[in-house]
Amino acid sequence: MSQVILITGASSGFGLMSAKALAEAGHTVYASMRQLHGRNAALASELADWSAEHGQDLRTVELDVQDEESVAQAVQQVLAESGRLDVIVHNAGHMVFGPAEAFTPEQLAAQYDVNVLGTQRLNRAALPYLRRQGKGLVLWVGSSSTRGGTPPFLAPYFAAKAAMDALAVSYAAELSRFGIESTIMVPGAFTKGTNHFAHSGKPADAEVEAAYLQGPYRGVAEQALSGLAALEPADADPAEVARKLVEVVGMPHGSRPFRVHVDPSQDGAEVVNMVADRVRREIYQAMKLTDLLSPKR
Repeated sequence: MSQVILITGASSGFGLMSAKALAEAGHTVYASMRQLHGRNAALASELADWSAEHGQDLRTVELDVQDEESVAQAVQQVLAESGRLDVIVHNAGHMVFGPAEAFTPEQLAAQYDVNVLGTQRLNRAALPYLRRQGKGLVLWVGSSSTRGGTPPFLAPYFAAKAAMDALAVSYAAELSRFGIESTIMVPGAFTKGTNHFAHSGKPADAEVEAAYLQGPYRGVAEQALSGLAALEPADADPAEVARKLVEVVGMPHGSRPFRVHVDPSQDGAEVVNMVADRVRREIYQAMKLTDLLSPKR
């Protein structure tokens, strides 16, 4: 069944791949991004041409997850044009790389603003409609770093992704009685085929950064990045995240998995999440709230 889908951060990486894959699966997809009439104008034009050429319903919409008004306007545009909204995909994110101490508090706040508060802004704009509708799907694109192996110099990103995962877990239970389903997608560290590492931000405090990178941690950054790349199988394909996302959206309501791992490097997140999610189920059973573990039908 065709769904109306709004996906954040769809100008590149997993977001762009997923937007195209979902449109090819027959859904109406709103690929949201910032600066549609600025730096992303050419991309918006390319996607319009792609949609027409392939006969798919892929549209672009202006949405800045750091701007509450922008988020609200995007949701209203989707509703005005399509008459409904079935799926929201929290994909927008930004990575930074460097010693944790060298990042200012303001830089950490910016990480949380994009990766955590951005999801809250969209939820507050979209969930009132989904709750009234009595049905929907919230898809969170997380990271294996929240519970898997955590190489050095990615602390602000890891911390923000862990916060988003915790938020997603709580939301899942709190939305279930409204008939809203939740799935957390858990990609591994794909070092090729996305722009995550290429576009990662740097610490603002160059002096502290140098104390690490030119001191006892000289060479560790290069070793961490090359080590991650070496763990990744040669045939690792980031488009697999998009394919799994399409599978989840296409499943019957009430049958979707709580968590889906796409981690060719197998950094251990799947093992740890299995235990964490089992404990979650057991505590809900002990509280006699097992109905919160699946959406009301």
